Amino acid sequence: MRRQRRLGQHYLVDEATISRIVEVAAIQTTEKVIEIGTGRGALTRLLVGLTDNLQGYEVDRLNYLELAKELGHNPHLALHNSDAFESTSGFDVLVSSLPYSESSTLIDWLSQRTYQRAVLVLQEDFARKLVARPGEQAYRAVSVIAQVCSQIDIVSTVNKLSFDPPPRVNSCIVTMKHLRSLRSAQVGVIKRLFSQKRRKLRAALKTLGLELPSPYTTDARVNMLRPEEVLMIATHATDAGEERPRRVPSRTRSS
Repeated sequence: MRRQRRLGQHYLVDEATISRIVEVAAIQTTEKVIEIGTGRGALTRLLVGLTDNLQGYEVDRLNYLELAKELGHNPHLALHNSDAFESTSGFDVLVSSLPYSESSTLIDWLSQRTYQRAVLVLQEDFARKLVARPGEQAYRAVSVIAQVCSQIDIVSTVNKLSFDPPPRVNSCIVTMKHLRSLRSAQVGVIKRLFSQKRRKLRAALKTLGLELPSPYTTDARVNMLRPEEVLMIATHATDAGEERPRRVPSRTRSS
């Protein structure tokens, strides 16, 4: 129990929910699948029978060793006792039920990858942020990042009693179908812009040392901008930064 609390682990144990996740994933045999946070292997045991190439990532050493002992002989499964967010391997489908504390990291990481679809178990409040609209209280930088990169659908609610130990709140099964990838610099600008989310756009950009794209003229508050508008501003800011010539230090003339 101490290890679970330290890593924020709440293991999904409800068989109906596990089956629903696998059903929604609709995995084809030839697709490369990754599971981030294999835990005790409840999802892994089903996924490994659906694909010829499953990559499982688990940072908890004991969980990794126990699952490797049980499933490590399977030729279609590769288990990694490492952080998936440090991996650059390509994949078609992502399935994950991660600790809630890793949710934002997961969305940032996904936004910079190319894939087909992801099926995630996320805290309900966080899932609602992903689909929040401009002007709503839940509308944040993560809303913009998720929405410009993917088509998002909240499939169903997962009762907190579906986990061992139960968390304090319910979760949701969320699907994300890939639309585009972002550069890390774009993600950074979006986050910086939403640090000023209640200010008018011109004032926020001035504070951040950024410029308004021409001929864009709106001066709405940041949290009223549509995701595509925010993306345009972030793209302009990062492109301008890349195109701006670097200052070359003057050389001292020798006498």
